[in-house]
Amino acid sequence: MIKLPTIMQWDKLLSPARLGKIAPESPQTQRSPFQRDYDRIVFSSAFRRLQDKTQVFPLAESDYVRTRLTHSLEAGCVGRSLGTAIGFHIVERHSLAPIHPSDIGDIVAAASLAHDIGNPPFGHSGEDAIRHWFATSKQAENLATSLSPAERADFEKFEGNAQGFRILTRLQMPDNRGGLQLTCATLGAFAKYPIPSHPPRAEGDRRACTKKHSYFHAEAEYFAEVAERTGLLPAKGGGWSRHPLAFVVEAADDICYRLVDFEDGVRLRLIRYEEASEAFTEVIGSRRHLEIAAGMRAPEERIEFLRAVAIGKAVEQVAAVFVANEDAILAGEFEPSLIQCTPAFAPLEAIVKQSRKTLYANPRGVEIEAAGFEVIGGLLDLFVEAVEARAGQEWGATKGISPRWRNLLQIIPEVFIGPGGIPAPDAYTRLLRMTDYVSGMPDSYAVSLYKKLRGISLPGQ
Repeated sequence: MIKLPTIMQWDKLLSPARLGKIAPESPQTQRSPFQRDYDRIVFSSAFRRLQDKTQVFPLAESDYVRTRLTHSLEAGCVGRSLGTAIGFHIVERHSLAPIHPSDIGDIVAAASLAHDIGNPPFGHSGEDAIRHWFATSKQAENLATSLSPAERADFEKFEGNAQGFRILTRLQMPDNRGGLQLTCATLGAFAKYPIPSHPPRAEGDRRACTKKHSYFHAEAEYFAEVAERTGLLPAKGGGWSRHPLAFVVEAADDICYRLVDFEDGVRLRLIRYEEASEAFTEVIGSRRHLEIAAGMRAPEERIEFLRAVAIGKAVEQVAAVFVANEDAILAGEFEPSLIQCTPAFAPLEAIVKQSRKTLYANPRGVEIEAAGFEVIGGLLDLFVEAVEARAGQEWGATKGISPRWRNLLQIIPEVFIGPGGIPAPDAYTRLLRMTDYVSGMPDSYAVSLYKKLRGISLPGQ
């Protein structure tokens, strides 16, 4: 009987093996494999599209307000600091030379950079819009009977994290097995929720890593390969325990969205400077920096300074929590997020609660997100109907298609229909390709295309 490992090992967790590549990569003295991961993500088209995807304020009119692109870049910076700080401890404790602490920083930076790459238009409400479309659309209802329970769950619980894994491993550089062919270490760190959408989360399972899911049924084989190469522990009820560095990626995102969104609120005058400065001071745990900020002329400079100090304090505390709990993390027994265990968690949680009341419920943002349901659902209805008509023609169910459908098919890039413009024979793949197409659209393009296709506006007007 083969005895399964009970603890994860850093020499496997930091695997430089690339998904989809059989032969080992030729070493480069100029850049580590993990630095190359970071660069591949930066130069990908999916990453560029984040410049017009919502972070907090959809279709923001201010050029100061952060988009998903700037948020991802900032999360990458915080992730690098966190990973490197933790890396010094890991390398020394486990004698991992020639691994350098900066290598661990680069893994976390790359995974943090990509953490939102699968988000659809209009932020998290875009995920809700795709789920709503699948639950209510006649088009989706007609196709659902052809799907297995695991395939249906991918759309019923559509998840930007799983779409991100699909983008990195399949949609970018689609002619390559493994897509961008990132290292398994980076892909493991990227997967904050290393379980599939089906079967559902077990009753009583409250682990942070099971709140959502990180891969679709279509990419299950790829994820299993990542898990095997990095030595992730199989989890009860399916899936795997988190890669330890996924906790660090999650923390980088937590720190950024809690503190940086609040800073944006001050810039937009939705939050008073006095309120934000007090909140940041609570995170810092000292009023000394508040006195330094008072000597700065502009409120914007003061809040930027306090935000920077607060991020530094949060990074320091998260790193300490990881080091203190490393053994439990490696054994797959650590359940909460790292940020929950820091002294700064209470003031950070207070910031989130205030953000929900003041920022995330801002009337303009709520109105645009509500309209996003119409945009995303409307585009899916139009394109799915056209592709299904073409599939019916190809597979003999219908003799011809209308001019309307032909026009719509000319709009959809061939890669989202199928080779030669011929749809896949199975409904699951056809639906995945349409959600690939619509979820990949930037906010402004989705709105513009919807208006044109619905006759609300005409091209050039």
